[in-house]
Amino acid sequence: MARSPSSPKPSARDRIMQAASALFYQDGVHNVGIDRIIAASGVAKMSLYNHFKSKDALIAAWLQQRDANWRDWFQTAVETQATAPADRLLAMFDVLGEWFAQPDFRGCAFINASVELVDPDHPGYQVAIAHQQAIYDYILHLVQAAGIDNPEKVAEQWLLLVEGAIVVAMMRRSADAAAHAKAAAAILMQAAAPGRPSDAGG
Repeated sequence: MARSPSSPKPSARDRIMQAASALFYQDGVHNVGIDRIIAASGVAKMSLYNHFKSKDALIAAWLQQRDANWRDWFQTAVETQATAPADRLLAMFDVLGEWFAQPDFRGCAFINASVELVDPDHPGYQVAIAHQQAIYDYILHLVQAAGIDNPEKVAEQWLLLVEGAIVVAMMRRSADAAAHAKAAAAILMQAAAPGRPSDAGG
């Protein structure tokens, strides 16, 4: 069957990225060699190195692409579920729960990669740190918009609940971590609400 003009054949770079994305996420960056990516993508080794000067560069490119795609999906899903900033903060855990329940869920690619890479100077490690900062910034924006006291402190605590839920869900292979984290987040939000007597004390 002839290929539709509206569906061009993926470029060599796209095929490499698709193969690397699936393999790196499923099996880890250390366990996947260049030869395996070449075999899965169907490109020549020279073609891969024409696009990516090293495996480290490919890892960084994969994480950059995943960062953009994941954050776009996450924020869109959160903002589809709720309108008010406080409700969006809690909706994060509902969205995470849906992600945890997917059969191919294997935790956070950025947490996993940072553990494997270790070296903070590795380009992939730097992308992972930037991803975490972007998630924190999004949480902080919502915390500030909700008028919650001590927004920076609460945003840090919220990030811990988000990332902790991801790690627990991966290790236990259970989506229940999202609901448990949401319950803790609701308590945190109540405790940080403006005007509580404890806020007025020394």
